[in-house]
Amino acid sequence: MHITQLNRECLLHLFSFLDKNSRKSLAKTCHKLLEVFQDPLLWSLLNFHSPVELKKDNFILGPALKYLSICWYSERVKMCNIEDWMKNNFQKDFCNRHENTVNDFLTEVCNRCPNLLSLTLSGCGHVTDNCILLLLKNCPNLKTLKLENCVRITDQTLEAVILYGGSLRTLHVDFCRNVTQTGLERVREKCPLVILKAERSANMIPDNKPEKKLVLEKASRKLVQL
Repeated sequence: MHITQLNRECLLHLFSFLDKNSRKSLAKTCHKLLEVFQDPLLWSLLNFHSPVELKKDNFILGPALKYLSICWYSERVKMCNIEDWMKNNFQKDFCNRHENTVNDFLTEVCNRCPNLLSLTLSGCGHVTDNCILLLLKNCPNLKTLKLENCVRITDQTLEAVILYGGSLRTLHVDFCRNVTQTGLERVREKCPLVILKAERSANMIPDNKPEKKLVLEKASRKLVQL
């Protein structure tokens, strides 16, 4: 029996064992397999390992998407996590190339994937509070939100969780240096059903603009003198 003689359910099952690139390659062989590749039911789980992968056409976004993970563990993540005002021209140029990539992608998820249950973002240094707010509003069934080393995430995201995360049961904000202890305590108070994990976040040094940093340094020197 030729593979194209299998019914739709069998083909979907076979495709489910392949990674995104392999699915795309197989879909190029004939029209029937291309139709299977384009079936939203095939794309309930998506894993990405760099922002570059988000721009490829080897996947489909649709209402069947339930689990999404974007985890960037490259050494280049460190560059994106440097405070904007401290970056040199080379670092700024590198970051500008993909500054909006993840945010734009998540906006598409908001528009096309209302049934999302789980989102994991790791090393996504350009993801903003506004993007997470929009996602919480448009994906009301979201149960798990894991943010790791996302330096632009602040207490505004925690407030969005309180206001719009009615279905949320797991929240991780690990190594997010601009999240405060006050914000975490508000989540614990307002959302007692949420399992909250914030490894190191509130204990890390938050971003400070140069003028704010100078004021803090002066205050520290005064305390030392006293």
